[in-house]
Amino acid sequence: MALSRRDVFVSPSVRYADPRLGLLQGAAWEAARPMICRSLGHPADAQEAVSLFREQLDQTYRTVAANFPHNPAVRIESCNGQDRLVLSPLDKLDEPPSLSALRAAIAARLPRVDLPDLLLEIAERTHFAKAFTHVSEGTAQVKGLTLSLCAVLLAEACNIGIEPLVRPDIPALHRTRLDWINQNYIRHETLTEGNALLVAAQNGIPLVHSWGGGDVASADGMRFVVPVRTVHASPNPTYFGHHRGVTYSNLMSDQGTGLNAMIVPGTLRDSLVLLSVLLEQQTELQPTQIMTDTGAYTDVIFGLFRLLGYRFSPRLADIGDTRLWRIDPNADDGVRNTLARHRLHSDLIVDHWDDMLRLAGSLKLGAVQAHGIMRTLQVGDRPTKLAQAIAE
Repeated sequence: MALSRRDVFVSPSVRYADPRLGLLQGAAWEAARPMICRSLGHPADAQEAVSLFREQLDQTYRTVAANFPHNPAVRIESCNGQDRLVLSPLDKLDEPPSLSALRAAIAARLPRVDLPDLLLEIAERTHFAKAFTHVSEGTAQVKGLTLSLCAVLLAEACNIGIEPLVRPDIPALHRTRLDWINQNYIRHETLTEGNALLVAAQNGIPLVHSWGGGDVASADGMRFVVPVRTVHASPNPTYFGHHRGVTYSNLMSDQGTGLNAMIVPGTLRDSLVLLSVLLEQQTELQPTQIMTDTGAYTDVIFGLFRLLGYRFSPRLADIGDTRLWRIDPNADDGVRNTLARHRLHSDLIVDHWDDMLRLAGSLKLGAVQAHGIMRTLQVGDRPTKLAQAIAE
């Protein structure tokens, strides 16, 4: 239980080691602090940082108060003697005939091809197969490598195994060749590099930039039952019944490309893996605004995103129950007066400002893993002092 609560740690260990050991410290932190502050846009002085937060929060509330009377979709209602913020739900929009006609025209122009042919054409256009190198022989090549790679990737992606793709009359599709490719070419680093090439290729298409510039991404998780016994699956009756399962957490750009993904046991709270999925993605796109559902929302995540220079935009299930905060209890900002009933403890920020910068810098530089840090900062309802400061 102490291991699960992150009260004690094991050394050496990957899963149960103390993730704080990798934080920048001593002379290394003193040398890196100026660069970290410049890159993240934060002052090194804690009082100056709090003053900036105070000004930005005050200005934001004043902007909201000025726009509030002109927005018919938002109102304040009294419930049990307290005011609540209420947002009107969005109405369904009927599809115009022009959109239906456009869809039909596009569908008529799409070629009818088999999935293997499509994968081979994408490999020819993007050259993503060059990312797959032999595990020990580096740049060694074999005849028909691209065909064999595409066959193995198709088998893995469709979860059908290699048997349906085996062709005794084609050397690149012999069973022994496909098994050899799977063992020597398919691994995490080659898949990551191959995906980066695909993302870059799509980013180079002019039409794609009409969808988005790559600065917005959405993170979410999908649940899967695992039918075999494995330490990587955990029980959760809500999603898996009497079985065990995993969650596939992925990050999708506004250009329709997958930037990164992570498989975690059971239904671990999305907020614990969100930062890892974001910080460890290795494509040329660098999203700064991240959208999630309510499952990824915590005050600590909001604070870490702010420290790291990202904009966290969760789709909150019930914004009326969301706590709103103020620093100055005597400030008069109109609509904010009855809604922001909670006061921020800026002294916590001041006391832990250097530690927060050190944590943000260590995460940004990859010195520590975000997943382990999140589990250590907040375990259940017992957040550490540093986690409380980040939440403030």
